[in-house]
Amino acid sequence: MAERSTAAVDVADNSGDEPLAAGAAKATADGVDTQNGRAADGPMPEKDGERTKAAPTAAPELHSGHKLARRYRLEECVTRLDGFSSWRAMDEKLRRAVGVHLLPADHPRARTVLAAARSSALLGDPRFVQVLDAVEENDLVYVVHEWLPDATELTAILAAGPLEPHEAYQLVSQVSQAMTAAHREGLAHLRLTPSAILRTSTGQYRIRGLAVNAALRGITSETPQQADTEAIGALLYAALTQRWPYETDAYGLAGLPKGVGLIAPDQVRAGVHRGLGELAMRALANDGATASRQEPACTTPEELAKAVAAMPRIRPPEPAFTAPPEYQHTTYQQGSYGRPLLPGGPTVQISSVPPPPLQSRTGRALKWGVAALLIAALGLGSWQLADKLLDHRNKGNGNNGNQQQQHPNTDGAPEKKEPVPLSVKGAAEYYPDGTPQNADGVSKTYDGNASTYWRTKSFFEGPELKIKSGVGIIYDLGSEHEVSEASIALRFAGDHTTLALYAADSMHPKNSVGSMKKIAGTTTSERDVRLNAEKPVKSRYVLLWITAMPDAPVDDFSGAGYKQAITDVKFTG
Repeated sequence: MAERSTAAVDVADNSGDEPLAAGAAKATADGVDTQNGRAADGPMPEKDGERTKAAPTAAPELHSGHKLARRYRLEECVTRLDGFSSWRAMDEKLRRAVGVHLLPADHPRARTVLAAARSSALLGDPRFVQVLDAVEENDLVYVVHEWLPDATELTAILAAGPLEPHEAYQLVSQVSQAMTAAHREGLAHLRLTPSAILRTSTGQYRIRGLAVNAALRGITSETPQQADTEAIGALLYAALTQRWPYETDAYGLAGLPKGVGLIAPDQVRAGVHRGLGELAMRALANDGATASRQEPACTTPEELAKAVAAMPRIRPPEPAFTAPPEYQHTTYQQGSYGRPLLPGGPTVQISSVPPPPLQSRTGRALKWGVAALLIAALGLGSWQLADKLLDHRNKGNGNNGNQQQQHPNTDGAPEKKEPVPLSVKGAAEYYPDGTPQNADGVSKTYDGNASTYWRTKSFFEGPELKIKSGVGIIYDLGSEHEVSEASIALRFAGDHTTLALYAADSMHPKNSVGSMKKIAGTTTSERDVRLNAEKPVKSRYVLLWITAMPDAPVDDFSGAGYKQAITDVKFTG
């Protein structure tokens, strides 16, 4: 089972294969997402000395279910480009997901890819996605690498907004140190794009495609250390500004204004950390930037790593928490019990209504005493004596045994609040399996424009998803609110769509959907859906999760199949 339109994963970022003068990169085969005839993630500028080699050989015609070495079962094709293809596969021996790059043995870059994969495997650095196998077999060359379903591409993270200074510091520190170790072993990356950087659920950054991604595309460079250093500078620049530091748009990010050149990050976005902004300019200085304080340019990952280490350490942000309600003291704790009230001071009302009969400590003792007297009276045969004793005790206690406490006639239930609309401050696609659907389109679900939408891919089987546990979007409401209702406008009607709302703990939750608190859910065949919670749930982040989609016809983005699109989402609390 495979999706009919494939995602850009791993080496699926199809840009950077031609110089800027040649325009955007072109998909040479089907199965690659494009937008307006251009590669979905945009072009990656080539540097001096970098070159690509043409690869006319066609990619092997394989299909889902094909097995390599009686072990690796191909499941989903994620790239077909330049004569090679990339797949998500299942290692049936170790029962885990892996990634596989495939190309014909007579491909002009087959030997280079094998050599690059084997060199990368020998490095064994856990900061890189590991190459597990590199084999030539039956006229095929294939490279097997790790698949990290719990990791998130930097592309998707930046789509939700720029990084906090501490997170940007961790990014440039970890990536520069990892590339320093790789260059010491003679290995370069040459394709350090946002889609090559993964952040795991523990907050660690890992780099995929070391040497292999460049070899698959025939990319080389006479100054590999400088090329990788500039690429790290571009990643840091994008993390601080949410803009790509070149004039062309790329990786879902807008480029810089044409004709102004490379400007400092704090001129692009207010509030950028000064030290990190200057560090990005020092790494990009080889491309014409000027460091604001005239520090020397960083030309190698090692120089960049040392510059990061020399910076004052950036502390993580303080965790946000809700202040507990103010403690309400009792009359005794406030110190006013038994004291005369001062003139003009607060008054304390003490109820004059006596407690219910026989409920106090004295009353309980009286009850047991009367019971003992009754038993004695029965033994003596004197009921009159017992009645007199009861009357006497009741009179001494100040009531006749029939008095009841008067309770004020008040209703303790809070008044029902009128529902109010909740504004969405941001959103990001949620894909725990590592394969996004349309990460750049999430903002179209709350832009107020009914003609724009976020879409899923087209699936062969349905309505219930088989190859995925679900697809969805996490919305940021800015602060905690009681979420009671959501109205959702869908593009496709039919049998059937299943949706649910969950309370998430962040924009990138570490826990699974099954462990999240469910707010509401429904199954519908209509385009307009309203989800109502039985009881409002307080949360800042809300996950809209889709697990079933109707059969829909061909559209501009994908073929016929089981798919859905969201045009508008509104929350009420």
